[in-house]
Amino acid sequence: MAVDLTRGPVAGHLRRQGTPFALALVAILSFEAIDLFFIGRLGDAPLAAIGFVLPVIWLLGGIGIGFEAGAASCISRAVGKNNKGLARRLTTDTALLATLVALVLCFIGLATIEPVFGMLGAPDEVMPQIKEYMGTWYWVEPMNAALWTCLASIRARGNAMLESKIITMAAVLNLILDPIFIFGWFGFPRMEIQGAAVATLVSVSTMLIFTIWHLHSRLNVFASIIAPFRDILDSWKHMLEIGIPAMVTNAIIPVSSGIVVAMVAGYGVEAVAGFGIAMRLEPMALIPFYALSAVSSPFFGQNYGAQKFDRLLEARQVIMRFSLGFGLVLAIGMSLMAPLLASLFTDSAPIREVAAHYIWIVSWSWGAYGIVMSVNASFNGSGRPLPSVVISSARVIFIFLPLAFIGRWLFGLDGLFAASTAANLLVGLIAFTWLKRHIETSAARA
Repeated sequence: MAVDLTRGPVAGHLRRQGTPFALALVAILSFEAIDLFFIGRLGDAPLAAIGFVLPVIWLLGGIGIGFEAGAASCISRAVGKNNKGLARRLTTDTALLATLVALVLCFIGLATIEPVFGMLGAPDEVMPQIKEYMGTWYWVEPMNAALWTCLASIRARGNAMLESKIITMAAVLNLILDPIFIFGWFGFPRMEIQGAAVATLVSVSTMLIFTIWHLHSRLNVFASIIAPFRDILDSWKHMLEIGIPAMVTNAIIPVSSGIVVAMVAGYGVEAVAGFGIAMRLEPMALIPFYALSAVSSPFFGQNYGAQKFDRLLEARQVIMRFSLGFGLVLAIGMSLMAPLLASLFTDSAPIREVAAHYIWIVSWSWGAYGIVMSVNASFNGSGRPLPSVVISSARVIFIFLPLAFIGRWLFGLDGLFAASTAANLLVGLIAFTWLKRHIETSAARA
């Protein structure tokens, strides 16, 4: 099952590991877009509701990604050191902790729906839609946390193909269930926006059950749940050394997105709906960068554990060339297709205009943002999470938010979007330079 990433062509490993993961993300994010398409058929209010809930969903997802990053980092380093027993112990304990924390967050979320989204600027006419959707979606998060942490443990072993298959199966199941629950096909009750959340809950739960069964009975990657509590605490501490900084790193962006949504809400519900469309289209465009960052963590983890620093420097160059080259092609293509893509989700001209303007302005910095994502993952994989926290914090707190307030004041929504472009470009350069210094310093100390 495991793949040795410390030998063989660097670019080849990143490509072979990243391609199946990218294809899986195409599936899951494409079906999220289809989910948005179906919701868009329900009217502008449900579409605006999705715009308001995205920052909260991303915040919870960012916490889950923290567990995922911690698991991928510590397990990959254990694999690099050929310590299979430790890898199994970490796999089991990190999945358990992620599920427990996500369950607590689920209960908190259910109890705070109205005040939280009221702070984000959701108007009274949209709040019922938000309650229907999030009242169900919050139950998805514990399932998501368990599923993605288990999948990260497989990726840490160099097996991205299995993860790709599982994610794709979940996406296909969600696609099938979406219209059934949203519109009430085949005798099911018509649940409208809540049906989209129910479809996600059913599909994720189903694939979680399959994943746990397969990893336990076929691949034997879990240790016994019954273990001395001291051993479990050691696993949690080992994982959280990476996981907590990664959570902070990934929570910064949703928090800033929530601030941006509140700022956009000042321009009306249609502006929020357009921004929500852009926020769903952007992750689809960034799929190759997400995939590259996902496989960068285990690659750096295994090679850092094996002290193959020359391979890390080579990987850094591969990341830069791909991110800038693909980013340029992506910006050209998305800029040309922006109006058409926005029109797939709504017939409202003001909503389409906001979504298109975001893409026209921000897409030119996506390549630099791809570098930031992979660099952060590389630091985490190396067991050095602090630079990732500093990079993400500086990007949002010291660069993006000040520019966003100034840009909005001077140029309106376009100025707000331009702030994101400037932040991505500047921080991409800083992150790329910092990673080289980290690798060279680690090599000198080895």
